[in-house]
Amino acid sequence: MSRAATTPRPTRCHRRNLLAGAMAAVTALVALAQPAGAEPTGIPSKATAQSQLNALTVGNEGSSSGYSRDLFPHWVTISGTCNTRETVLKRDGSRVSTNSYCSATSGTWYSPYDGATWNAASDVDIDHIVPLAEAWRSGASSWTTSRRQSFANDLTRPQLIAVTDDVNQAKGDQDPSTWRPSRTSYHCTYAKMWIATKHHWSLRLQSSEKTALQTMLNTCSS
Repeated sequence: MSRAATTPRPTRCHRRNLLAGAMAAVTALVALAQPAGAEPTGIPSKATAQSQLNALTVGNEGSSSGYSRDLFPHWVTISGTCNTRETVLKRDGSRVSTNSYCSATSGTWYSPYDGATWNAASDVDIDHIVPLAEAWRSGASSWTTSRRQSFANDLTRPQLIAVTDDVNQAKGDQDPSTWRPSRTSYHCTYAKMWIATKHHWSLRLQSSEKTALQTMLNTCSS
């Protein structure tokens, strides 16, 4: 009479692997449940961005002479105790908590430039898509301080976005001919944001800048 087959008892290593797999599945579900941060407003479609790019004036870049960030006052109060930076942090982050001064005390921020996720607001910069110095060289040098302030704190156009601080600092005041996000999948959105901002504020383009923007725009599906 043969003995009935029995199910082998899981080894300690096998049990550990099963537990790790279960924990990973739970973590993935929790991550999916986290609300995603919002995008900047005013990002145009590919067709609109193409029309705007075609309408922009191409010319030589101006001088940086006389430029100062102080000529673009920021951050300004937006509502209550919240300034522009704090407003963008709340918009772009997930589950952001703030104190009575509107400073972010907790939350999660995903940087679309490099794909990094941060849990401290101090690791995040608010990037001006079109840098202030770039705007100065592209026509803003002739603006009033009031207009430069509006540009530097523009929440209506896609001009401000929360990104990894080191990445923002590496970008500096470069235009797309010399700097683009490391995530190529974001090139389409980045180009559309840059074009929309320059178009609204009537800033001119360099030829090399326009070529780079067109190359990125060509990657867009819509």
